[in-house]
Amino acid sequence: MKKGLLFIALTTVLLLTGCQTQAEKASYNLSKEADNFNVVRQITVINCIVGDTLFQMTGRMSIKADMDDNQLEVMVEEIIEGEKTYKKHFIGLSDNVTYVVEDLDVNNVSSYRYTINYNPKMWIPIEFENID
Repeated sequence: MKKGLLFIALTTVLLLTGCQTQAEKASYNLSKEADNFNVVRQITVINCIVGDTLFQMTGRMSIKADMDDNQLEVMVEEIIEGEKTYKKHFIGLSDNVTYVVEDLDVNNVSSYRYTINYNPKMWIPIEFENID
């Protein structure tokens, strides 16, 4: 009797753990590939008050949201002259700054370099005047 109950319990556990949806499997696989630097991603950080893009970062990266410290931790893989190097960036978040992460097509971005594009209006608040 005990062996029968143990068999039923083990079978139930195995059946329940094996019931992932296709979306859950795909999400897990994509996250694993990105954490192994096999996916080109683009992060866009946005100032929500004025709707401006603060900067964008594109490349092979693994991203971890650390909500305890209100920041993103971004590990980037870069290949320069055949050598792999890794760099870690921190993006501070606040209640008026948000971000979007997109998986991109590898053909549109270099497979071996990463880029960061800053919005100059957000960092150099200079107003020009025309003097006639």
